[in-house]
Amino acid sequence: MIKFDRFTLSNGLTVIVHEDNSSPLVAMNILYKVGARDEDAHKTGFAHLFEHLMFGGSINISSYDEPLQMAGGENNAFTNNDITNYYLTIPSQNLETAFWLESDRMLSLAFTEKSLEVQRNVVVEEFKQRYLNQPYGDVWLMLRPLAYKVHPYQWATIGKEISHIEDATLQDVKSFFKKWYAPNNAILTLVGNCTLETAKQLCEKWFEPIPVSNIPVRNLPIEPKQSEKRTAEINKPVPNSNIYMVWHCCSRLDPEFYATDLLSDILARGKSSRFYLRLVKELKFFTDISAYMLGDLDKSLFMIEGKLVNGISMKDAEDAILNELEKIKHDISEQELQKVKNKVESSLVFSEMSLDSKALNLAYYELIGDANLVNEQITKYQGIGSIEIMNIAKEIFHPENCSVLYYNATK
Repeated sequence: MIKFDRFTLSNGLTVIVHEDNSSPLVAMNILYKVGARDEDAHKTGFAHLFEHLMFGGSINISSYDEPLQMAGGENNAFTNNDITNYYLTIPSQNLETAFWLESDRMLSLAFTEKSLEVQRNVVVEEFKQRYLNQPYGDVWLMLRPLAYKVHPYQWATIGKEISHIEDATLQDVKSFFKKWYAPNNAILTLVGNCTLETAKQLCEKWFEPIPVSNIPVRNLPIEPKQSEKRTAEINKPVPNSNIYMVWHCCSRLDPEFYATDLLSDILARGKSSRFYLRLVKELKFFTDISAYMLGDLDKSLFMIEGKLVNGISMKDAEDAILNELEKIKHDISEQELQKVKNKVESSLVFSEMSLDSKALNLAYYELIGDANLVNEQITKYQGIGSIEIMNIAKEIFHPENCSVLYYNATK
């Protein structure tokens, strides 16, 4: 049970505080409600570019990392299709340094041609290294536009293409910052050796003077129901042929999320899962196979990816997967269901052990409805029955709802 306090500043910044005196550290997490789905289709990759730009210094502080490190802190950030998240840990006696740094870059990021050029080059190199020049790195660059035709989930966080980042202007990034980076579009969490009184005092001093921004109402296009199977094929000099299959499924906000998540675990979590026992160990069609749902805030995808044993045909591999999916529509034992529930419970408990994980979890659950959801997850998973999961499998796994990428290894 994570106990916490919540308050909101006059400028709309939501603040959540969980005091934990067992640690000399404090974790600070700032979640901005902006991700790749909020980008212009002709100017993609901006949310991720900002993840980098935010470390380039603000108006009053030329270097973000240096003063944080001198105060004994460390930091990082990540972007996905729904959010951009910044987090740090710092000794509690130096906590005000974190407030000084984070509030200044929320208030007034330093926009210069030089900083933009530096970070633009970093992101372009990342695009090349991780997505274009790495085996299988381009999978999501091909899968997303195959599965999505109108929703902005059709592009990856890195962006549709390198040119969108290369062509980004100073005015483009200033507009994006002004549009989304504001206290009334953020959630701040503090976890560790920090009292509620200290948190309020520091928030009022450093964050409350930051003005409110006019955050646009999100009005994203709804992806129409897929009516036929879609396929794409690529041939590249990679170690093994891989198959990637995605089905449209619920969002993280939908009640059926928990049943869908457990469905993926029964199929592919661990060496006692169905896929491993049947497709890896018995049939020896795959050297590795996984199943998971993305859990996006809008209608999401259920993913199966398998690495084929050399000599196995794509057709045999795909048929074997589909055969297992047909079976799970009609039979799930209580024993295998309880087994995956136990694994989920242990993962959730483990995720509460580190300060930064707790800080992120509190911010994320506040985003999707209420920070107290962090304390209800185990109960929600334990309440799911096998019939619910089988019904979800019947709803998701039909040919018209599927998109498949055949990634063929060439010699």
